[in-house]
Amino acid sequence: MVNLVAAQKPLLHGLMKLAELTPQKVEIEEGTVMSFWVPRSSSKNEESRGKKDKKKKPAVVLVHGFAAEGIVTWQFQVGALTSKYDVYVPDLLFFGGSVTSSADRSPRFQAECLAKALAKLNVNKCSVVGFSYGGMVAFKMAELYPELITCLVISGSVLAMTDSISGTTLERLGFASSSDLLLPNSVKGLKALLSVAAHKKLWFPNCLYRDYLEVMFNNREERAELLEGLIVSNKDTVIPKFSQKILLLWGENDQIFNLDLAQNMKEQLGGNTTMQTIKKAGHLVHLERPCVYNRRLKEYLAASTQAE
Repeated sequence: MVNLVAAQKPLLHGLMKLAELTPQKVEIEEGTVMSFWVPRSSSKNEESRGKKDKKKKPAVVLVHGFAAEGIVTWQFQVGALTSKYDVYVPDLLFFGGSVTSSADRSPRFQAECLAKALAKLNVNKCSVVGFSYGGMVAFKMAELYPELITCLVISGSVLAMTDSISGTTLERLGFASSSDLLLPNSVKGLKALLSVAAHKKLWFPNCLYRDYLEVMFNNREERAELLEGLIVSNKDTVIPKFSQKILLLWGENDQIFNLDLAQNMKEQLGGNTTMQTIKKAGHLVHLERPCVYNRRLKEYLAASTQAE
């Protein structure tokens, strides 16, 4: 029987290729490989790339969340950005085709691997857009590599998943653990995740939920370890002093990381941080209101890249 979600992948790949992106594997170290969609020009040989350096567009890296790989998460953003930016869409480790033999499951390790991969792709400066889990990785990248990251756009995320944030959020949403929320193993569990992630109630036939579970929730053991690696003690949390400008771009009805959390984070981050909200959108703001999200994103990126 045909898996309807898997059957849509060639269409999504075709849309990426129309946007002049191409898939590429980047070996970071022995046993660690990250899969990317990269600008077609960046995958050509060194000689042809060198000829185009003067015309190179600003680089934008789109970092996905926990429930889907890169191009599924950012399918509505890629085409909106590629006319003015070189867009890079990675799959974090244990998503898509990205794997590692390392036992490290921390956001720091994800950030280090992503930065090393970008270096191998000859990206020495970029703006980073991070959603949910990808936002935590983006924050860590900006902290560790201030010379690489010029600005951040963060949606539905936090600086770090402290034990208090985790406990309060799970209790409010009615889930026993992060794995129960973010690693559903049944149609009922996936429906529960989408019910808190989306502002409007979504309806799909059960067969589509089953197909999505089969395609998007592989590497379950490793992903459960990633969730365990997220949690840090409140007493060990230090707010970094970021040199980059940061935009918090939020769905007003985000139930997972609500506006109170976002506003508190804005105050912690200080004067370089601004916040914008989008009405009639939840945690999946970039998918629910893509036109509004893309307009705000492009306005911010344009202002930030001109200021460099």
